[in-house]
Amino acid sequence: MQNADYLDPILRFLSNVGIEVRLESIDNATFLPGIAVRQGSLVADLSKLLWPGDLLHEAGHLAVLPSMLRQQASDDLAFEQSAPHAGELEAMAWAYAAAVDLDLPLDVLFHEGGYKGQSAGLRMTYSMGVYPGLPGLCLAGMAVAPNPVTGAAANFYPQMLRWLRADDALPGA
Repeated sequence: MQNADYLDPILRFLSNVGIEVRLESIDNATFLPGIAVRQGSLVADLSKLLWPGDLLHEAGHLAVLPSMLRQQASDDLAFEQSAPHAGELEAMAWAYAAAVDLDLPLDVLFHEGGYKGQSAGLRMTYSMGVYPGLPGLCLAGMAVAPNPVTGAAANFYPQMLRWLRADDALPGA
């Protein structure tokens, strides 16, 4: 496992924000090695997990789902298709905010083994203050975008207003 020193802080963080991670054996193939999503929780097989930062990314997928959908989420993450502002970009933005909160090096999250060869570009994009997915987090009531006119202040992204999306954040709900 790469970056194994970051595993325990990541697991504590996820528990503290309300995302359950069960340490269990995973016998079937998974999208990311050693990680499965089952009934709104992450399952991690530490003997197969290659990158602890992947836990943050998969947790981001759960976190940006409205709670009524999060509880039912499984590996296919089919519910993210039906919920606005709960897609890949929002999951990445959530994971980035978590990495910042944990003071992780960006290569723990955007590691060379992931993101279809785009890890270096994502590290540069986020480190330059360009945050794909941030508009969706704002619309879901989870974050506030920095105001370029007034400058950065407390509680602007990458700080989060809430780590888990509420049901009332659905438009029209």
